[in-house]
Amino acid sequence: MDDKRRLILDQALALVDERGLGAMSMRAVAERVGLTSMALYPYVGGKDALLDGLVDLLNLELGAEVGGERGVEPEWPHRLRALGRAVRGLATRHPGAFPLLLNRSAAGAAASWLTAALRAILHDAGVPGEHVPRLSRMILAFLLGYATGEVTGGLPAPATTEDGHAEFEADLADLVRLVEVAVRVA
Repeated sequence: MDDKRRLILDQALALVDERGLGAMSMRAVAERVGLTSMALYPYVGGKDALLDGLVDLLNLELGAEVGGERGVEPEWPHRLRALGRAVRGLATRHPGAFPLLLNRSAAGAAASWLTAALRAILHDAGVPGEHVPRLSRMILAFLLGYATGEVTGGLPAPATTEDGHAEFEADLADLVRLVEVAVRVA
């Protein structure tokens, strides 16, 4: 990613983090980077392209977080849980922008990272190829929907933060069992 484009996207994401998605405009982003609105267009296109760029940026951050584990490749259940935790963490860090992952179609190469990572996990688990797309959609719908519901208030809040953490970990364990069942019945 071009340095200037990355700077603009980083500032757009910071703006959304601080003031919400509704506050993001070409003018507001331009002011943050010291340019005119028109000067942004060669780097990020219009507002729709800027939103697509935010989706790319969120996927890059997610990929860097999950891909940060080095050494021996962990077993698929560990990777599935790590992916789920990373999605939830991303939502917590960027609650204003996170719903874009659910509401906008994949924009660029980075935007397909989440789907590709999940499909690789399912493949490594032994899920037959013809079942991978459906199962990956189901798991992505849960992860993205759950995290979006948490940050937007669309899900009822647990009694305590610890309860929320325990519930999510139990849900991740259920996803692992779902994949194991999918492998057994295939």
